[in-house]
Order: sequence, then structure tokens, then C-alpha cells
Amino acid sequence: MRRPPRPAPVKPPRKLYKIGEILRYYVSLQGAKVSRQTLHNYTQLGLIAEAERTESGHRLYDESVFERLRKIDLFKLHHSLQEVKALLERQDLEAKAKPDAKQEPS
Repeated sequence: MRRPPRPAPVKPPRKLYKIGEILRYYVSLQGAKVSRQTLHNYTQLGLIAEAERTESGHRLYDESVFERLRKIDLFKLHHSLQEVKALLERQDLEAKAKPDAKQEPS
């Protein structure tokens, strides 16, 4: 007896975080303190990027902000914020230049 085809897996909707959620989760994950003003400054400097804004203008960030904040904290130990930005930009370019490891070789 033939089985019906399986439905395609459904991806959960992308989770976006408000600044208050980021502050709460990041402190619990990393034990590091970060303030609203710090997140705002990082956004203005281009260290982190907002995913979108609500209708009322609140910034929302995706999951990648947590890894990005972790990297910023590590780099800040030995570098200025301008140097941190340059390091992150270089990492972003290198990541884009690498072929996706999940792709099958031709």
C-alpha cells in the first residue's frame, strides 16, 4: 500500500527581539551587562543591524544579534569600537565569500 507523500517541513516564523528581550536574554546567556543605550550606540555605529522596525518605530533584531554581541564583547577587550567594526566587516566579507558548506559539490 502506498503512503501519501509527506508534507514539506514548515519553518517556524523568524523570531524578532525587542531591545528589552535582548537585554534580558543576553545577560542570562552571557552573564554580560549591556544597556539600551549601548545597543542604540552599536546600531548607530553599524556594529549591529536592526532587522526591521515596528509601526511605532521600535527597533527589532533577529537571532544573529546575540552572536554579534558576543563577538563585540570579545573584540572590545583589545580593540576600540572603530577597530571592532573593521574586524566585524572583514569577517562578514569573508563569510559571504566562502561557498556555503551545505551546498552539494557539482
